[in-house]
Amino acid sequence: MSRAERLLQLMQVLRHHPGPVRGSALAPKLGVSLRTLYRDIASLQAQGARIKGEPGVGYVMRPGFMLPPLMFTEEKIEARVPGSWWVAESADRQLGAAARTVIAKIAAVIPPELRRELEASSLLVGPGDPIPAGEQELSRIRQAIRMERKLDITYRDPRGGDSTRTVWPFALGFFDRARVLVAWCELRDDFRHFRTGRILSLVMSEARYSRRRHALLKTWREIEGISNASEKAADRN
Repeated sequence: MSRAERLLQLMQVLRHHPGPVRGSALAPKLGVSLRTLYRDIASLQAQGARIKGEPGVGYVMRPGFMLPPLMFTEEKIEARVPGSWWVAESADRQLGAAARTVIAKIAAVIPPELRRELEASSLLVGPGDPIPAGEQELSRIRQAIRMERKLDITYRDPRGGDSTRTVWPFALGFFDRARVLVAWCELRDDFRHFRTGRILSLVMSEARYSRRRHALLKTWREIEGISNASEKAADRN
């Protein structure tokens, strides 16, 4: 096993342990000495892995995401970077800034030869037309989705009519010409799609909606005939 493969396996082992695990238990699983294990853990921590603990006490992987250099090939970089650039250019400013940070972090951890491929990528994301309105609301919508909170909105329909709705937000779609909030609407007692540019006012309620957003998303996908990424991957395998 190469060192790169060993580091990846170490991360996977730590992720699957619900609590701290001692180095004396980890080392045999990886087929290395304790000294090598401690050196590998220090290396991963230096690269950004949220591994907490110390020798003789045990180690645990804290929630968080890390992209170690060993996980990237040229094709994997090409698969990630254009999507991140699209988000950087098409999403709201806060999410766009996060996408640029992701690209910078990828560039920081990959080997120099792959960094050159990233900087000279032949896959380009072209500019699109500006999307009017909705900019200020997007960060609050994303917060409400994460917290599973209801939103009280005033919405203007395509005919110019205004209505007040209480909705359960669970998804936000970014398209070339629109940003769309997907939610359960209490007024219509059904799923509805709202263009964020037509939301005139928005207040996040203290009340949480009664269903989990993952369940809402799953039901909506079934109704719309949309497969999620994991289902598509399973179909290919």
